[in-house]
Amino acid sequence: MRNSTRSNVDPFIVMDVMEAARQAEEAGRHIIHMEVGQPSTGAPLGARLAVAETVESDSLGYTVALGLPALRQRIAQLYGEWYDVDLDPNRVVVTSGSSAAFLLAFTSLFDTGDRVGIGAPGYPSYRQILSALGMQPVDIQTAPENRFQPVPKDLVDLNLAGLMVASPGNPTGTMLDLPAMRALIEATHAQGASFISDEIYHGIEYESKAVTALQVTNSAYIINSFSKFFSMTGWRIGWMVVPEDHVRVLERIAQNMFICAPHASQVAALAALDSEEELRENLSVYKRNRELMLKGLPEAGFTKIAPPDGAFYVYADVSELTSDSRAFAREILDQVGVAVTPGLDFDPIRGATTLRFSYARGTDDIQEGLDRLKSFMKAR
Repeated sequence: MRNSTRSNVDPFIVMDVMEAARQAEEAGRHIIHMEVGQPSTGAPLGARLAVAETVESDSLGYTVALGLPALRQRIAQLYGEWYDVDLDPNRVVVTSGSSAAFLLAFTSLFDTGDRVGIGAPGYPSYRQILSALGMQPVDIQTAPENRFQPVPKDLVDLNLAGLMVASPGNPTGTMLDLPAMRALIEATHAQGASFISDEIYHGIEYESKAVTALQVTNSAYIINSFSKFFSMTGWRIGWMVVPEDHVRVLERIAQNMFICAPHASQVAALAALDSEEELRENLSVYKRNRELMLKGLPEAGFTKIAPPDGAFYVYADVSELTSDSRAFAREILDQVGVAVTPGLDFDPIRGATTLRFSYARGTDDIQEGLDRLKSFMKAR
């Protein structure tokens, strides 16, 4: 049986690393997970209790395609609490995680062959989803002096139909401040291109609050998720904010692609939005872990790093140590049982000499991982 050309996408390397780590654990080894961007904590207690109660009283059938009205209203309220933005809840679209939101956004905004700019290094699934949909991802080689975020001059002569940005970014954790966000949006719109802002790491910030594109314009797509700050990766629940005249477009596509996001996950998400105290405790763990990483990685010999503004990653230049980050990551896993992610996932051109370290796990694991990395580097 034949396969389509659109199915010819690259693997998500971090998932391959996870599988190698799983096999090592199955063989009896204790693996420290610094590869995956997944909180070690589960959904907030209030979210779990809400689902348990609802299961006893509700059949949890389909919801409307745009999501539970109460959840859309509460998400809109969040923008007032976090950013002082007055958001019409009718512009909120609840999705099956941010992954479904990317599918919906790309399908709604772009046609076959359209060129969509994505910053490199950046989340690899942008590239693969665009390719699978018949669009053309355009890697923008962002500069260290711009903290690996696109700037307006990077867009010149690219002939883009859209630009996708992430702030805080994955794998770097860097953020766009308000002037930088405004400049990028204005440069994108000046070309007649659409602007999409991936904001799934909002809430996980350390020294200043992340900026939402909604503080600049209503003519953008905003994508967010309950996976990171709300610690609900496996629940597969996220949301979009779109211009008013795009809501019906998204609704029609969502009806046919997904019917709706999982009802139980929507119930949990609604309760999670009122669990901020518990979630702020999780953030304090990330802050401690960040401090450990910024001290421990250079001590181990990974000296070319920059402090992340948000998220829970450190991106390291290891060009003085290897020209094959995938083999280097495998060596670290095999020798000291620490799983890290090769930069090739995030930057096909420069990623052979970079690694991403995640510090989303518990603090004891992070300290143990750093100790093992120090042992590995001493033995080289």
